[in-house]
Amino acid sequence: MEMTVTIYGIRNCDTMKKARTWLDAHGVGHVFHDYKASGIDRDRLTKWCAVLGWETVLNRAGTTFRALPDEEKRNLDQDKAIALMLAQPSMIKRPVLDAGGRLMAGFKPDLYESVFPG
Repeated sequence: MEMTVTIYGIRNCDTMKKARTWLDAHGVGHVFHDYKASGIDRDRLTKWCAVLGWETVLNRAGTTFRALPDEEKRNLDQDKAIALMLAQPSMIKRPVLDAGGRLMAGFKPDLYESVFPG
């Protein structure tokens, strides 16, 4: 049975482009969900945070997060992180890959190779 692969992110992101290029080059069929255009729901974010940890899912290195007022960045917890990501999906780590229920955040070729062996 074919594994369903969904890659979540935003279209104009260099890391997203690298990940999608890798998937295409390795013949991995996938669906692209642009959460900037299509949004993201609380249930999915909550699941990602439960599996990966909110510290992994919230992209604190990005310009959107860094531009927040300091008071919004202090005392973060999962609920606050999810609220921030729902309000501004560009704060979600990119990409998030769902490979048949196995979740990965960020693009690392060696990790992708372990999930999609040639």
